[in-house]
Amino acid sequence: MTTSRDPRFLLTNDDGIGTVGFRALYDALSSVGEVIAVAPADDRSAVGRSMSHGVSVEEHELGYAIEGTPADCTVAGLESLCPDVDMVVSGCNKGANLGSYVLGRSGTVSAAVEAAFFDVPAIAISLYIPAGTGESYREFEVTESDYAEATRAARYLAEHAEDAGVFDTAEYLNVNAPWPDESPARMVVTRPSTLYDMTAERDGDHIALHDRTWDVMKRGTVPDPVGTDRRAIADGHVSVSPLTAPHTTRHHDELDRLADSYASEAGD
Repeated sequence: MTTSRDPRFLLTNDDGIGTVGFRALYDALSSVGEVIAVAPADDRSAVGRSMSHGVSVEEHELGYAIEGTPADCTVAGLESLCPDVDMVVSGCNKGANLGSYVLGRSGTVSAAVEAAFFDVPAIAISLYIPAGTGESYREFEVTESDYAEATRAARYLAEHAEDAGVFDTAEYLNVNAPWPDESPARMVVTRPSTLYDMTAERDGDHIALHDRTWDVMKRGTVPDPVGTDRRAIADGHVSVSPLTAPHTTRHHDELDRLADSYASEAGD
């Protein structure tokens, strides 16, 4: 990243400002620029782009702790607390953010999406945890050293992606790192998987919702084709998906015809 000064990064996440992954990423980015933390004061996982009408802010040793969502943090940071940053980086999340259906749910990814509407380059970074879901995932211990591959990838992209022209076409990068192995991982460019395997089981007045894709990944039987983010993680690679923020539209002749006939239906 070429600037007349050291680059400045707004660092946020959805796990909370006090988490191990957040501190690991803060330290990694601090080796290449100035880092200002603007992150939730507590866990705000899976809130998507949920937005508050107002948030409280407290100064923190790393920057600012916000009583709000990741999207709140991006807006508060870019509009008020540190408006002259060069990039927003969100993470490092405990747990991968893989697949098209996850993009709108993830607070980590949503913070990066929010930055795109400010025309600020952004990177979301997450670490795959081989623990399935539920209590086994929550109890899975992750140390700062476990984030080494994820933070290496984030630092590399934060330092080089903009100068390489990546953000001329991509508005944000969704990056996922595999669980660490003995050897450094390869980095591969991917597209979000379209695999969707949610179940809902009713038991009286309770319905249990379960994302079975994580159990499939834990068993190592991922059906996703080469080129997808989930396949890359299953193969032990760092996945980088270059994405755009606005929803896309396509021309539909059928909808044109339906719209044209709308007026004739008014008298029915």
